[in-house]
Amino acid sequence: MFIIGLGTAAPLQRYTQPECWDAFQRAGSFPNLSSRSRAILKKVLCGDSGIATRHLALDSLAEAFELNPDTLHARFVKHAPALAITAAQRALADASCTAGEMDAVLVSTCTGYLCPGLTSYVNEQLHIRADALALDLVGQGCGAALPNLRTAEALVAAGRAKKVLSICVEVCSAAFYLDDAPGVLISACLFGDGAGAAVLSSQAAANRRRVEWKFGVSRLVPAERELLRFEQKGGMLRNILSPKVPPFAAAEVSLLLDESVKTLAIDRAAITGWIFHTGGRDVLLALRDKLGLSDADVRHSTAILREFGNVSSPTVFFVLQAALNAAAAGRLWWMSSFGAGFSCHGALLEVEPLK
Repeated sequence: MFIIGLGTAAPLQRYTQPECWDAFQRAGSFPNLSSRSRAILKKVLCGDSGIATRHLALDSLAEAFELNPDTLHARFVKHAPALAITAAQRALADASCTAGEMDAVLVSTCTGYLCPGLTSYVNEQLHIRADALALDLVGQGCGAALPNLRTAEALVAAGRAKKVLSICVEVCSAAFYLDDAPGVLISACLFGDGAGAAVLSSQAAANRRRVEWKFGVSRLVPAERELLRFEQKGGMLRNILSPKVPPFAAAEVSLLLDESVKTLAIDRAAITGWIFHTGGRDVLLALRDKLGLSDADVRHSTAILREFGNVSSPTVFFVLQAALNAAAAGRLWWMSSFGAGFSCHGALLEVEPLK
Protein backbone atom coordinates (compact mmCIF):
# COMPACT_ATOMS: atom_id res chain seq x y z
CA MET A 1 0.00 0.00 0.00
CA PHE A 2 1.23 3.46 -0.91
CA ILE A 3 0.44 6.85 0.62
CA ILE A 4 -0.06 8.95 -2.51
CA GLY A 5 -1.64 12.09 -1.04
CA LEU A 6 -1.82 13.95 2.26
CA GLY A 7 -3.94 16.85 3.44
CA THR A 8 -4.46 18.63 6.74
CA ALA A 9 -6.83 21.31 7.96
CA ALA A 10 -7.24 23.45 11.06
CA PRO A 11 -9.61 26.27 12.03
CA LEU A 12 -8.51 29.71 10.90
CA GLN A 13 -8.73 31.02 14.46
CA ARG A 14 -5.32 30.69 16.08
CA TYR A 15 -4.69 31.58 19.71
CA THR A 16 -1.48 31.92 21.67
CA GLN A 17 -1.13 30.24 25.03
CA PRO A 18 -0.89 33.59 26.88
CA GLU A 19 -4.13 34.64 25.17
CA CYS A 20 -5.73 31.49 26.53
CA TRP A 21 -4.46 32.33 30.03
CA ASP A 22 -5.98 35.81 29.78
CA ALA A 23 -9.28 34.28 28.68
CA PHE A 24 -9.24 31.86 31.61
CA GLN A 25 -8.82 34.73 34.05
CA ARG A 26 -11.83 36.54 32.55
CA ALA A 27 -14.05 33.46 32.58
CA GLY A 28 -16.85 33.39 35.11
CA SER A 29 -15.85 29.88 36.18
CA PHE A 30 -12.25 30.86 37.00
CA PRO A 31 -12.93 31.96 40.62
CA ASN A 32 -14.59 28.60 41.26
CA LEU A 33 -11.31 26.79 40.66
CA SER A 34 -8.95 26.15 43.55
CA SER A 35 -5.77 28.16 43.92
CA ARG A 36 -3.82 25.02 43.00
CA SER A 37 -5.83 24.66 39.80
CA ARG A 38 -5.26 28.28 38.85
CA ALA A 39 -1.54 27.79 39.42
CA ILE A 40 -1.54 24.73 37.14
CA LEU A 41 -3.25 26.68 34.38
CA LYS A 42 -0.80 29.56 34.66
CA LYS A 43 2.22 27.24 34.65
CA VAL A 44 1.11 25.34 31.55
CA LEU A 45 -0.17 28.31 29.56
CA CYS A 46 2.57 30.77 30.46
CA GLY A 47 5.50 28.40 30.92
CA ASP A 48 7.53 26.25 28.53
CA SER A 49 4.92 23.69 27.52
CA GLY A 50 6.29 23.20 24.03
CA ILE A 51 3.14 24.83 22.64
CA ALA A 52 3.06 28.38 21.30
CA THR A 53 -0.32 28.44 19.57
CA ARG A 54 -3.42 26.32 19.01
CA HIS A 55 -6.10 26.43 16.33
CA LEU A 56 -9.56 26.27 17.88
CA ALA A 57 -13.03 26.25 16.33
CA LEU A 58 -14.02 29.28 18.38
CA ASP A 59 -14.82 32.77 17.12
CA SER A 60 -13.58 34.03 20.47
CA LEU A 61 -11.95 32.36 23.45
CA ALA A 62 -14.98 33.29 25.53
CA GLU A 63 -16.83 30.50 23.70
CA ALA A 64 -14.42 27.96 25.23
CA PHE A 65 -16.22 28.37 28.56
CA GLU A 66 -19.74 27.75 27.23
CA LEU A 67 -19.69 24.24 28.62
CA ASN A 68 -23.02 22.49 28.27
CA PRO A 69 -23.93 19.38 26.24
CA ASP A 70 -25.96 21.14 23.56
CA THR A 71 -23.35 23.82 22.85
CA LEU A 72 -20.50 21.32 22.66
CA HIS A 73 -22.46 18.99 20.39
CA ALA A 74 -23.41 21.87 18.10
CA ARG A 75 -19.73 22.83 17.88
CA PHE A 76 -18.81 19.32 16.79
CA VAL A 77 -21.67 19.12 14.26
CA LYS A 78 -20.66 22.44 12.71
CA HIS A 79 -16.90 21.98 12.54
CA ALA A 80 -16.06 18.27 12.33
CA PRO A 81 -17.56 17.68 8.86
CA ALA A 82 -16.08 20.94 7.53
CA LEU A 83 -12.55 20.15 8.77
CA ALA A 84 -12.75 16.55 7.53
CA ILE A 85 -13.92 17.63 4.08
CA THR A 86 -11.21 20.29 3.75
CA ALA A 87 -8.44 17.86 4.73
CA ALA A 88 -9.85 15.26 2.32
CA GLN A 89 -10.03 17.73 -0.56
CA ARG A 90 -6.41 18.68 0.01
CA ALA A 91 -5.32 15.04 0.15
CA LEU A 92 -7.17 14.28 -3.10
CA ALA A 93 -5.56 17.28 -4.77
CA ASP A 94 -2.14 16.23 -3.51
CA ALA A 95 -2.72 12.76 -4.96
CA SER A 96 -4.08 14.15 -8.25
CA CYS A 97 -7.13 11.95 -7.71
CA THR A 98 -10.85 12.51 -7.94
CA ALA A 99 -13.28 11.59 -5.21
CA GLY A 100 -14.97 9.22 -7.64
CA GLU A 101 -11.89 6.99 -7.63
CA MET A 102 -12.23 6.18 -3.93
CA ASP A 103 -13.44 2.67 -3.17
CA ALA A 104 -13.70 3.28 0.58
CA VAL A 105 -13.81 6.19 3.03
CA LEU A 106 -12.70 5.63 6.63
CA VAL A 107 -13.26 8.37 9.21
CA SER A 108 -11.98 8.29 12.80
CA THR A 109 -12.99 10.64 15.61
CA CYS A 110 -13.47 10.58 19.39
CA THR A 111 -14.53 14.14 20.28
CA GLY A 112 -18.17 13.89 19.20
CA TYR A 113 -20.85 11.49 18.04
CA LEU A 114 -23.10 11.56 14.99
CA CYS A 115 -25.47 8.96 13.59
CA PRO A 116 -25.22 8.62 10.67
CA GLY A 117 -21.53 9.20 11.11
CA LEU A 118 -19.14 11.68 9.54
CA THR A 119 -18.77 9.54 6.41
CA SER A 120 -22.34 10.51 5.49
CA TYR A 121 -21.37 14.19 5.40
CA VAL A 122 -17.95 13.66 3.79
CA ASN A 123 -19.29 11.39 1.06
CA GLU A 124 -22.16 13.74 0.29
CA GLN A 125 -19.99 16.84 -0.05
CA LEU A 126 -17.19 15.13 -1.97
CA HIS A 127 -19.58 13.16 -4.22
CA ILE A 128 -18.08 9.80 -3.28
CA ARG A 129 -19.68 6.90 -5.14
CA ALA A 130 -22.75 5.48 -3.40
CA ASP A 131 -21.29 1.97 -3.52
CA ALA A 132 -18.01 2.94 -1.82
CA LEU A 133 -17.51 1.45 1.63
CA ALA A 134 -18.21 4.09 4.29
CA LEU A 135 -16.80 3.19 7.68
CA ASP A 136 -16.88 5.31 10.85
CA LEU A 137 -14.35 4.37 13.53
CA VAL A 138 -14.82 5.70 17.06
CA GLY A 139 -13.42 5.28 20.55
CA GLN A 140 -9.73 4.99 19.75
CA GLY A 141 -8.68 8.42 20.99
CA CYS A 142 -5.40 10.02 19.98
CA GLY A 143 -4.03 6.79 18.51
CA ALA A 144 -6.77 6.32 15.89
CA ALA A 145 -4.84 7.23 12.74
CA LEU A 146 -2.80 4.04 12.55
CA PRO A 147 -5.70 1.61 13.12
CA ASN A 148 -7.52 3.59 10.43
CA LEU A 149 -4.58 3.15 8.05
CA ARG A 150 -4.27 -0.54 8.93
CA THR A 151 -7.93 -0.99 8.00
CA ALA A 152 -7.19 0.62 4.65
CA GLU A 153 -4.20 -1.70 4.28
CA ALA A 154 -6.43 -4.73 4.84
CA LEU A 155 -8.93 -3.56 2.20
CA VAL A 156 -6.17 -2.95 -0.32
CA ALA A 157 -4.36 -6.22 0.44
CA ALA A 158 -7.59 -8.18 0.10
CA GLY A 159 -8.27 -6.63 -3.29
CA ARG A 160 -11.47 -5.03 -1.98
CA ALA A 161 -10.23 -1.52 -2.74
CA LYS A 162 -7.68 0.04 -5.04
CA LYS A 163 -7.88 3.48 -3.44
CA VAL A 164 -9.00 4.43 0.06
CA LEU A 165 -9.56 7.83 1.64
CA SER A 166 -8.47 7.82 5.29
CA ILE A 167 -9.53 10.71 7.54
CA CYS A 168 -9.03 11.61 11.20
CA VAL A 169 -10.81 14.66 12.60
CA GLU A 170 -11.05 16.02 16.13
CA VAL A 171 -12.84 19.07 17.48
CA CYS A 172 -11.17 18.95 20.87
CA SER A 173 -12.81 22.25 21.81
CA ALA A 174 -16.12 20.32 21.69
CA ALA A 175 -14.80 18.07 24.46
CA PHE A 176 -13.36 20.59 26.93
CA TYR A 177 -14.32 20.27 30.58
CA LEU A 178 -13.26 22.28 33.62
CA ASP A 179 -12.91 21.17 37.23
CA ASP A 180 -10.09 20.90 39.76
CA ALA A 181 -8.64 17.62 38.42
CA PRO A 182 -5.11 18.34 37.12
CA GLY A 183 -5.56 16.05 34.10
CA VAL A 184 -8.72 17.87 33.05
CA LEU A 185 -7.03 21.26 33.38
CA ILE A 186 -3.90 20.21 31.50
CA SER A 187 -6.03 18.73 28.72
CA ALA A 188 -7.73 22.11 28.27
CA CYS A 189 -4.28 23.65 27.85
CA LEU A 190 -2.84 21.13 25.38
CA PHE A 191 -5.46 20.16 22.81
CA GLY A 192 -6.30 21.87 19.54
CA ASP A 193 -8.70 21.23 16.65
CA GLY A 194 -7.82 19.79 13.25
CA ALA A 195 -8.15 17.07 10.64
CA GLY A 196 -5.78 14.98 8.57
CA ALA A 197 -6.38 12.82 5.52
CA ALA A 198 -4.47 10.43 3.32
CA VAL A 199 -5.16 8.80 -0.01
CA LEU A 200 -3.98 5.19 0.02
CA SER A 201 -3.45 3.19 -3.15
CA SER A 202 -2.46 -0.27 -4.27
CA GLN A 203 -0.12 1.37 -6.78
CA ALA A 204 2.59 3.99 -6.36
CA ALA A 205 1.89 7.32 -7.99
CA ALA A 206 4.05 8.53 -10.84
CA ASN A 207 6.11 11.70 -10.60
CA ARG A 208 6.06 11.96 -6.82
CA ARG A 209 8.14 10.75 -3.92
CA ARG A 210 7.15 7.18 -3.12
CA VAL A 211 5.91 6.46 0.41
CA GLU A 212 5.10 2.80 0.94
CA TRP A 213 3.39 1.36 4.00
CA LYS A 214 5.41 -1.77 4.79
CA PHE A 215 4.18 -2.95 8.17
CA GLY A 216 1.71 -2.08 10.91
CA VAL A 217 1.39 -3.35 14.46
CA SER A 218 -0.60 -2.54 17.62
CA ARG A 219 -0.65 -3.25 21.35
CA LEU A 220 -3.67 -2.92 23.61
CA VAL A 221 -3.24 -2.85 27.41
CA PRO A 222 -6.81 -2.74 28.82
CA ALA A 223 -5.54 -2.96 32.42
CA GLU A 224 -4.14 0.57 31.98
CA ARG A 225 -7.18 2.17 30.33
CA GLU A 226 -7.62 4.54 33.28
CA LEU A 227 -4.39 6.33 32.36
CA LEU A 228 -5.96 8.00 29.34
CA ARG A 229 -9.61 7.98 28.37
CA PHE A 230 -12.85 9.91 28.17
CA GLU A 231 -15.67 9.56 30.66
CA GLN A 232 -19.13 11.10 30.62
CA LYS A 233 -19.95 13.58 33.36
CA GLY A 234 -22.91 15.93 33.33
CA GLY A 235 -23.67 14.84 29.77
CA MET A 236 -20.25 15.97 28.55
CA LEU A 237 -16.97 14.29 27.69
CA ARG A 238 -14.39 14.64 30.45
CA ASN A 239 -10.79 13.72 29.65
CA ILE A 240 -8.85 11.59 32.12
CA LEU A 241 -5.12 12.20 31.76
CA SER A 242 -2.69 10.63 34.21
CA PRO A 243 0.82 11.99 34.89
CA LYS A 244 1.98 8.41 34.31
CA VAL A 245 1.21 8.69 30.58
CA PRO A 246 4.60 10.06 29.35
CA PRO A 247 6.82 7.26 30.75
CA PHE A 248 4.21 4.59 30.05
CA ALA A 249 3.67 5.69 26.46
CA ALA A 250 7.41 5.85 25.87
CA ALA A 251 7.89 2.34 27.25
CA GLU A 252 5.07 0.95 25.10
CA VAL A 253 6.39 2.62 21.93
CA SER A 254 9.87 1.28 22.68
CA LEU A 255 8.55 -2.24 23.21
CA LEU A 256 6.50 -2.11 20.01
CA LEU A 257 9.49 -0.85 18.05
CA ASP A 258 11.84 -3.52 19.43
CA GLU A 259 9.35 -6.28 18.63
CA SER A 260 8.79 -4.93 15.13
CA VAL A 261 12.49 -4.66 14.34
CA LYS A 262 12.92 -8.27 15.46
CA THR A 263 9.91 -9.48 13.46
CA LEU A 264 11.07 -7.72 10.31
CA ALA A 265 14.71 -8.75 10.82
CA ILE A 266 15.99 -5.25 10.17
CA ASP A 267 18.70 -3.20 11.82
CA ARG A 268 17.12 -0.45 13.92
CA ALA A 269 19.90 1.85 12.74
CA ALA A 270 18.33 1.65 9.28
CA ILE A 271 15.39 3.71 10.58
CA THR A 272 16.25 7.33 9.77
CA GLY A 273 12.89 9.08 10.20
CA TRP A 274 10.57 9.39 13.20
CA ILE A 275 6.91 10.38 12.95
CA PHE A 276 5.37 10.61 16.43
CA HIS A 277 2.04 11.55 17.88
CA THR A 278 3.23 14.33 20.15
CA GLY A 279 0.88 14.04 23.12
CA GLY A 280 2.60 16.95 24.82
CA ARG A 281 6.08 18.20 25.65
CA ASP A 282 6.63 15.68 28.43
CA VAL A 283 5.46 12.80 26.24
CA LEU A 284 7.75 13.84 23.40
CA LEU A 285 10.73 14.21 25.74
CA ALA A 286 10.02 10.78 27.22
CA LEU A 287 9.88 9.26 23.73
CA ARG A 288 13.12 10.95 22.72
CA ASP A 289 14.99 9.78 25.82
CA LYS A 290 13.58 6.24 25.91
CA LEU A 291 14.42 5.62 22.26
CA GLY A 292 17.81 7.33 22.44
CA LEU A 293 16.92 9.93 19.83
CA SER A 294 18.13 13.49 19.33
CA ASP A 295 16.20 16.74 19.18
CA ALA A 296 16.79 16.66 15.41
CA ASP A 297 15.12 13.25 15.18
CA VAL A 298 11.89 14.56 16.71
CA ARG A 299 12.03 18.03 15.17
CA HIS A 300 8.94 17.61 12.98
CA SER A 301 6.80 16.39 15.88
CA THR A 302 8.16 19.23 18.01
CA ALA A 303 7.28 21.79 15.34
CA ILE A 304 3.70 20.53 14.96
CA LEU A 305 3.22 20.55 18.74
CA ARG A 306 4.50 24.12 18.90
CA GLU A 307 2.10 25.48 16.28
CA PHE A 308 -1.00 23.32 16.74
CA GLY A 309 -0.80 21.76 20.20
CA ASN A 310 -2.03 18.19 20.51
CA VAL A 311 -4.63 17.73 17.76
CA SER A 312 -5.28 14.14 18.87
CA SER A 313 -5.74 11.52 16.14
CA PRO A 314 -4.81 13.70 13.12
CA THR A 315 -1.40 14.53 14.61
CA VAL A 316 0.64 11.94 12.71
CA PHE A 317 -0.80 13.19 9.41
CA PHE A 318 0.44 16.69 10.29
CA VAL A 319 3.89 15.37 11.26
CA LEU A 320 4.27 13.11 8.21
CA GLN A 321 3.27 15.96 5.92
CA ALA A 322 5.76 18.28 7.62
CA ALA A 323 8.58 15.77 7.22
CA LEU A 324 7.84 15.24 3.53
CA ASN A 325 7.46 18.98 2.88
CA ALA A 326 10.84 19.55 4.54
CA ALA A 327 12.38 16.96 2.20
CA ALA A 328 13.57 14.84 5.12
CA ALA A 329 15.98 12.08 4.18
CA GLY A 330 14.34 8.89 3.00
CA ARG A 331 14.63 5.13 3.51
CA LEU A 332 12.87 3.67 6.56
CA TRP A 333 10.66 5.82 8.80
CA TRP A 334 8.89 4.72 11.98
CA MET A 335 5.47 6.20 12.68
CA SER A 336 3.79 5.76 16.06
CA SER A 337 0.60 6.84 17.78
CA PHE A 338 -0.97 5.98 21.12
CA GLY A 339 -4.06 6.82 23.10
CA ALA A 340 -7.15 5.56 24.88
CA GLY A 341 -7.18 1.91 25.70
CA PHE A 342 -4.30 2.11 26.63
CA SER A 343 -3.37 1.50 23.01
CA CYS A 344 -0.12 1.89 21.14
CA HIS A 345 0.43 1.59 17.39
CA GLY A 346 3.40 1.54 15.06
CA ALA A 347 4.09 1.44 11.33
CA LEU A 348 7.16 1.14 9.16
CA LEU A 349 7.22 3.31 6.05
CA GLU A 350 9.68 3.01 3.19
CA VAL A 351 10.28 6.51 1.88
CA GLU A 352 12.05 7.03 -1.41
CA PRO A 353 15.46 8.66 -0.89
CA LEU A 354 15.90 12.13 -2.33
CA LYS A 355 17.68 12.25 -5.67
